[in-house]
Amino acid sequence: MYVVSVLYPNTPGKHFDLTYYTGHHLPLVRRLLDPAGLRALTFYQPTETAPDAPFRLVAELRFDDARAARAALGAHGAETQADIPNFTDEAPIILMAALTTG
Repeated sequence: MYVVSVLYPNTPGKHFDLTYYTGHHLPLVRRLLDPAGLRALTFYQPTETAPDAPFRLVAELRFDDARAARAALGAHGAETQADIPNFTDEAPIILMAALTTG
C-alpha cells in the first residue's frame, strides 16, 4: 500500500472552509482518482482535540503502489490542486511513502 498524505498547516489567521472541503473537494478527488486507482480516502482533524496542533487537517489517499499513485496524481493532480484556493489560503504539505506496519 502507498500513502499520499496531505497536511494542511494550522496557521493563525489562515482560512479553511471545512464545508467546502467535504462537500466539494473530497467528491472531486474521488471522482477523478477512484477510476485511477484510489483505494481509500480518509481525513482527520488534529485540532478537534488539540486546538494548537501544527496541522488543522490531514488527508490520506491510499493506492496499491507508488506507480499507481504517481500515475493518478500525474493525470489529475493539477485539477485537484487548482481547487485548493477555494477552501484554504494555506499551501498544503504533501508526503508520499509506502505504508509499513510494525
